[in-house]
Amino acid sequence: MKRFETHWVEGYPVLAWQADRPWLAISSAAHGGGIGERDWVLNATVCTGYDRDDPDRHVAELAAAVGLTGTGTGLLTAVDVRHVVAVSDSGVHAAVTTGVGAHPTWASTPEAAPDRVPAGTINTVCWCPVRLSEGALVNAVATVTEAKTQALVEAGVPGTGTCTDAVVLLCPTSGPAEQYGGPRSRVGSALARAVHRAVAAGLLVPGARFTGR
Repeated sequence: MKRFETHWVEGYPVLAWQADRPWLAISSAAHGGGIGERDWVLNATVCTGYDRDDPDRHVAELAAAVGLTGTGTGLLTAVDVRHVVAVSDSGVHAAVTTGVGAHPTWASTPEAAPDRVPAGTINTVCWCPVRLSEGALVNAVATVTEAKTQALVEAGVPGTGTCTDAVVLLCPTSGPAEQYGGPRSRVGSALARAVHRAVAAGLLVPGARFTGR
């Protein structure tokens, strides 16, 4: 499931991963979010200014259009997903599409932000080689976020990400479960390195629309 295929739907590219067996996933996506077994992952480009109020249904439509089967989880972004950066480290695989636009955001702001702020999206899809406990999956999502933020700070991006960033993290459904997913754990350290490298490289792609230093 670590290889993706690129399809075109509605005039935009779509990255699709179809598994030959279910994977245990934790996802913040609008479609297939939460913790559970997933058969596919989708990361699709949509138009700038995307304003559909049913992204869950839209992802399902895209998945059907490219022939994905089973239960999955899907992400959307205004970035051209053909600029995906894939990095492997010690059995961990990360595939990241990086877009920060002209308006990266800080996680904490002194006042409420407008409902609609032009933003990019950093979508991170990762596979771990061994099963993780549910607690370790949550811990690993935090590790992914820390590594992403480290890459942004090192690149001089004035923010911790964007308001639409999303993460999908998958692992096998069987085998002894790792109890930790933090940045100094066996799996978490490799995960952090892979994501950090992928985001750092993604920021150099013209499609990231980075307007910092």
